[in-house]
Amino acid sequence: MIALPTLRQLQFLLALTEHGSFSRAAEAVHVTQPTLSAAIKELETILGTTLVERGARGAVLTPAGVAVVDRARRVMAEAEDLVVAAQAAGEPLSGSFKLGVIPTIAPFLLPRVLPRLRERYADLELFLREDLTGRLYEALRERRLDAALIALPYDAPMIESVSLGSDEFLFACSPEHKLASKEPLEAEDLRGESLLLLEDGHCLRDHALSACSAGEARSDFAATSLHTLVQMVKSGMGATLLPKMAVDAGLVDQMGLVVHAFDPPVAGREIGIAWRKGSARSEEARQIGEEIRKLLKSG
Repeated sequence: MIALPTLRQLQFLLALTEHGSFSRAAEAVHVTQPTLSAAIKELETILGTTLVERGARGAVLTPAGVAVVDRARRVMAEAEDLVVAAQAAGEPLSGSFKLGVIPTIAPFLLPRVLPRLRERYADLELFLREDLTGRLYEALRERRLDAALIALPYDAPMIESVSLGSDEFLFACSPEHKLASKEPLEAEDLRGESLLLLEDGHCLRDHALSACSAGEARSDFAATSLHTLVQMVKSGMGATLLPKMAVDAGLVDQMGLVVHAFDPPVAGREIGIAWRKGSARSEEARQIGEEIRKLLKSG
């Protein structure tokens, strides 16, 4: 029979790749440096090629090492999926679940969602990561996340998603703005209006421009968060579009801003949950999504 690497050896190789040195990698996987070094040597013997160049600057992967690491990640991910699938079959929504959330959803939805999930699934241990949509999708593909709360539409290969509810856009400005007293407000009223928006990389920016095509992004300003955005609006720098979810959660409370809904409402984005195609935790992601759907529907 052909000699096969062990999962432990592959785990050591991935740790070495991540940390760049034998000492830090050994510490990360809780073994001694000689133990880790010997395991890598044995792996190289099994595969018949040098995977790591050892030098004063640390450990550097050879071209063969790069190719092996890519496959090792997939092997380890499949092994982890095997364990997760077995556990989920015995007791769904128990143990650890890694959930990503985009910044324009996290502070406004999670305070409502987490108590509900803790109440319904006492054995579920949620690990949360807040990040931009693109990086969350990458983490899903690499199996570093089980699911992610995102804004739709967003096209991503190898990812499945389901919509949980809509989140309309509201217009926000200072009392001195020319549209502050305009009621009812229509999307067409924004024609030629220069809007303060989030910086590139936030899908909310694209959704805002798509939903209100009459307006345009101000070229000399881009905020990193919705909280920064409303501070700039408060200072009289201009107007913006805000998701209703954030306004309902108190984002503009005590800010002295004028907030108008559009007539008819401008459907800004869909709140959705996404997971990797073929994930062993897809049904659990759907269940979590269903709890969030009920919460959104109840207002």
